[in-house]
Amino acid sequence: MLRLDGAQPLSATSVEELVSLCDRAEDHRESGPVTIHVTGVPSADWSEGLTVGLVSKWERAVRRFERLNRVTVAVASGDCAGTALDVLLAADVRIAAAGTRLLLSWAGGATWPGMTLHRLTQQAGAAAIRRAVLLGVPIEADRALALNLIDEVSDDPAATLASLTEAAGAIDGAEIAIRRQLIFEAGSTAFEDALGAHLAAADRALRREAAS
Repeated sequence: MLRLDGAQPLSATSVEELVSLCDRAEDHRESGPVTIHVTGVPSADWSEGLTVGLVSKWERAVRRFERLNRVTVAVASGDCAGTALDVLLAADVRIAAAGTRLLLSWAGGATWPGMTLHRLTQQAGAAAIRRAVLLGVPIEADRALALNLIDEVSDDPAATLASLTEAAGAIDGAEIAIRRQLIFEAGSTAFEDALGAHLAAADRALRREAAS
């Protein structure tokens, strides 16, 4: 588990903390979810001294988190922007406390054009997030739920997380990674091109079932 404060500007420490979480998740064999609690919005000068090289390292760390062979869960509260929103949108399951809002951080006179913009568009559609991206309009929790950017708004996130942890513990990590990859590829792959990968996954599932 990691607690990530989006109010802190992106730094080498941010990258190290997320990479360390991924290392621990991959080194341990238990099958429960990897959980990150996120909240916070960076200050107006958050990008001062920031380099594209550091941004690239951060984006790669988030992508690694997004592809872990464990179920990943983000629990959001309050206003979430910057690194908090980056990780939230990369998680498999997103739980939000009541009153949570999703916002894009600002830099260079407009909203930040990082990969969160890409994820927002892929997950909710261009029309649905246009005002948030172009004008910086916050996405309230209820709207985020309707757009499937979050999965549940909970008055008791801890209880929701406990229930999810029990369910996730029964799922094989390698199989999670395969299913997630099939989801990622489905939006950009034609049926004929995707068929081979799905048949291979089905064959693997049948072999595992027979072996058990």
